[in-house]
Amino acid sequence: MAGGSRSQVNKSHKTRFASKSSRNIHKTSVKDKSKISKPDRNVVKGARAARLQRNKMMREQKRATLLKEKRASSATTSAPRVIVLFGLSASTNVSSLAGDLVALLSNENTGIQFPAVASSEYRLRATVLQAPHGDLMACMEMAKMADLIVFVASANCSSERGSSSYYIDDFGSQCLSVFRSLGLPSTAVFLRDLPSDLKKRNDLKKTCISSLSSEFPEDCKFYPADTKDDLHKFMFLFKEQRLTIPHWRTQRPYLMGHKVDMVAEESGKCTLRITGYLRARNLSVNQLVHVSGAGDFQLGKIELLKDPCSLNVRKEGDFMDADEVNDLQAIKTLLPDPMKQEPLLVENIPDPLQGEQTWPTEAEMEEADRLHKEKKHKKRSLPRGTSEYQAAWIVDDSDVSGTDSDDDGSENGMVVDEGEHDFTGQGDGGKFDHEFDQASLNLRDSDEETEADSMMMDNDNLTKEQIEEDIRKIKEAHAEDEEFPDEVDAPVDIPARKRFAKYRGLKSFRTSSWDPKESLPPEYARIFAFDNFTRTHKHVLAKARDMEQGNSDECVLANSYVALHISQVPVHIASKLCTQGKTMPVIACGLLQHESKISVLHFRLKKHETYTEPIKAKEELIFHVGFRQFITRPTFASDNFNSDKHKMERFLHAGRFSIASVYAPISFPPLPLIVLKSRGDSLAPALAAVGSLKSIDPDKIILKKIILTGYPQRVSKSKAAVRYMFHSPEDVRWFKPVEVWTKLGRRGRIKEPVGTHGAMKCLLNGVLQQNDTVCMSLFKRSYPKWPEHWFPMST
Repeated sequence: MAGGSRSQVNKSHKTRFASKSSRNIHKTSVKDKSKISKPDRNVVKGARAARLQRNKMMREQKRATLLKEKRASSATTSAPRVIVLFGLSASTNVSSLAGDLVALLSNENTGIQFPAVASSEYRLRATVLQAPHGDLMACMEMAKMADLIVFVASANCSSERGSSSYYIDDFGSQCLSVFRSLGLPSTAVFLRDLPSDLKKRNDLKKTCISSLSSEFPEDCKFYPADTKDDLHKFMFLFKEQRLTIPHWRTQRPYLMGHKVDMVAEESGKCTLRITGYLRARNLSVNQLVHVSGAGDFQLGKIELLKDPCSLNVRKEGDFMDADEVNDLQAIKTLLPDPMKQEPLLVENIPDPLQGEQTWPTEAEMEEADRLHKEKKHKKRSLPRGTSEYQAAWIVDDSDVSGTDSDDDGSENGMVVDEGEHDFTGQGDGGKFDHEFDQASLNLRDSDEETEADSMMMDNDNLTKEQIEEDIRKIKEAHAEDEEFPDEVDAPVDIPARKRFAKYRGLKSFRTSSWDPKESLPPEYARIFAFDNFTRTHKHVLAKARDMEQGNSDECVLANSYVALHISQVPVHIASKLCTQGKTMPVIACGLLQHESKISVLHFRLKKHETYTEPIKAKEELIFHVGFRQFITRPTFASDNFNSDKHKMERFLHAGRFSIASVYAPISFPPLPLIVLKSRGDSLAPALAAVGSLKSIDPDKIILKKIILTGYPQRVSKSKAAVRYMFHSPEDVRWFKPVEVWTKLGRRGRIKEPVGTHGAMKCLLNGVLQQNDTVCMSLFKRSYPKWPEHWFPMST
């Protein structure tokens, strides 16, 4: 068969005995190479040389950056290294170890009373802090500042060996998980109380290392620390060690207060003076600062002081004592420029003429009621024999809207967001009559929670029995939410179209559209939002870098000993900080641009395994975000990756990550999150959850889902009479556009009401079993609650 041009041409068979010409047929001859070569050979050579030169410059820049970083973090030029000693169990004697370290660094010179110690022998400056066992807040604040965390384990324990729990108690394990969430800096493990016999000492040391190695990073080293020689070996290695610091601590300048006092007082406000070494980055006097637990403030001035712990002092007896440290003279004073100083802007001032709020405020509702009463008392000329009911339908000439829209159709319908698919019988969502409108407005506050939530009581002015009953109800609601999530019953005494007036149906949770600007609460007028958060984040970081390299008259360099004068601090907060500075570190950190403004922040968090109590949505919690602390009332939602909408959760369930949305001051990621829950004034806050900052987006949609359930009464193939979902035929007509589904996988719609008690006829896509349950999903957008106080010390 002649295939012509379409005939198949197979590749020629290759043989072992091919000729030289056939073997070299694919090669290009020398003459042809010169013809097909590129004309500008010099350009090619120049491009190659430029590429090599560029790579060489990049290597040199990286080398210079690394050398600069190494010099900045060296023991001689940087701020004193913060060494935190943390005992893994309560039986570990950390105070004696701290005394041995300070004595080793200070060469037995007891005249040094400054918190930082300068050792001329090791060419090292260090601050040794002892973490109090049992005080979670103090341990957290010390871990945030630590350059090196030394975990101290005692070889003398009375419990059975064989696991890490032999050396670590419950509090030590809890703090270890918190330190991991914050980001561990450089770590080391000290082994104390080892026996003097060499064989027993080595065997016990191996046992300790094998038991504890799984709890610490791979590069963490174990050191015996019983004698002065053991500590000397460690310090010799430590002074040459390049420290690793969590990335989030390198983005902002921060300072641990060696001394905290009040300078001046007037009209309930004062100037707070915090003295210490500035770390990580340069600080501008025009920046805002956050004092941990107290809030955000402006700087009155910055004083650059003489370093009281310098390594250049070599003569014994020339070290400064405590009185000389307190009386240090300022080398340089920086004052803020009013034109360049960052304003302390917290909330946005809403413009009443900009935009339109769907739901009126309380003041607007009171004004409307007052005008309605005045209008009701106004005399009108009515035809003879007009009843009061008929008079209500007579509209004055001054009324703007007519009555045509009130008569539109005999059946009202619920709004269903379906994208391009609509039910044929769907009505307009605005077709409330006057009674329904008022009922939906009055339910604005009461509809914030489901029926199980509305049973809860506030904890104010309650007896012990009432508090215990409240806790029991919360636990029952938490257990019910785990067993039957989102299921609620339609109330018998209130029409369902009023009780669930703010809910709507969705054809698809993933693909149906939801306008993020629709029906926003009044709090959204007080927050700030970014057009493009990623672009703003890059711009803010670039501006911070430019400020560091800019005018030296505005900034103090990192590793300097400075005194921050913080303006307009309330006196009661300043007195708390002065008291706190004696037991735990007081941290002040510089804020980036926009970080004092309120927005909607989203965190990815997980309930801590040691916390067993239920955590309810919109409950008051304390968020530790990096160096900052603030009080929030979050909503919880599932972490969806394939949808722009997130389903709200009434409780934070253990074992999985959730999204917590809060009103809070803006913070740029990455930042770790530690969540504490207050247990009253007498007890310290308990560790509730850990996580990290995910994004800042007020337009993120979190939907609260409820499921109304009904039960089949009579079934005829794909038709079924369902009861107990609603209690009136008007409710059935109102929710008729919403799709129904069953727990065994059937889907369908409501056809019509049956009778006068809320039964209805449904059409399904298959035969309904008698033991099945008919469900209807309704959704409403949920928002976090605005906290009464922003910071823990302001309460």
